[in-house]
Amino acid sequence: MTATTELAPALRDPEGEVAPPRKRKQLTTLVGMTVALGAVLAALLAIFILPSLKSGPTDLPVGLVGSSQEADRFEEALTASAPGAYHVQEFTDQAALVEAVRGREVVGGFVVGPNGVHSVVASAGGGAIAQSVSSTAQAIGTAMGVPVTTADVVALPTTDPSGIGIGGLAFPLVFGGIVPVVAFRTAFARSNTWKLIGLLTFSVVGGLVVAAVLRFGFGSIDSAFLPVAGAMALGIAAMAFPLTGLQEAFGGKGFTIGAMSMMFLGNPFAGIATTAAWLPSGLGAFGQVLPPGATGTLVRSVAYFGGTGGLTAGLTLGAWVVVGLAVHAIGTRRTRQAPTALEPAVA
Repeated sequence: MTATTELAPALRDPEGEVAPPRKRKQLTTLVGMTVALGAVLAALLAIFILPSLKSGPTDLPVGLVGSSQEADRFEEALTASAPGAYHVQEFTDQAALVEAVRGREVVGGFVVGPNGVHSVVASAGGGAIAQSVSSTAQAIGTAMGVPVTTADVVALPTTDPSGIGIGGLAFPLVFGGIVPVVAFRTAFARSNTWKLIGLLTFSVVGGLVVAAVLRFGFGSIDSAFLPVAGAMALGIAAMAFPLTGLQEAFGGKGFTIGAMSMMFLGNPFAGIATTAAWLPSGLGAFGQVLPPGATGTLVRSVAYFGGTGGLTAGLTLGAWVVVGLAVHAIGTRRTRQAPTALEPAVA
């Protein structure tokens, strides 16, 4: 008598019957895809939630003004109340500190003297950072038993005091970078030249539209209309041209991977609303390499700081445009050579 050992239970269909080979394959596919999609969902939750959950002040550069004894006492209290939150730089006087804040050398600072503690902030550089600096000054001043005052030296417009307009640029960037690529490729399927002209034209028009809405619709900017429009146009182009290049060189898969990367990596790590300095260490720097983060930094710089601090972001966006055009050229050349390579040799 021969004993038969069942190595694995037979797969059964939803009715409980033993599944035939075809149904087994379908059930296996169903289970595999469900597990894979569940893992993707968990990863997306981590990507979108962790940056906000782990955000906060970490080694934020701040200035400190005061006599040697007062400064040492305040710095000790600062370290005790907010360990690891700030990196302190000393300045000779309040005027030098204010200039450093406006020049984006530091995000804020403290002036310690006989009259109490005076915090210097720049809400236009990030509302969360400004709130953190002023709250820290208030807490330390209260503990020391001295009065506390605050000066916002680069304030947001009174018509948008929370900075919602600048903080909401993520969606226009995604729309402006992804949708026109599909639209112009469909409209000019036989002409790469017109497709690229269409993307360039939309980038300029899109920048003007966003700047107009920020200026006249929301009051998020008081001036610098053309610089903001130019920054947004460069940001849209820095997303659109690489995506159309990937599509030309690698087809729909290339476009899909590029678009998903911009949506699911570029946006969460961009720090547009809070600035990159507020994100966890490393993630903020990574976000600045991608177009959404670099665009947010450039727009904030030209809108409120006269362009200070925006050079690296501008160069980053320009590099994305150049790379996108280069990839597009490679893809175009490959497409033109493909029919020739397939032609049979002539005797």
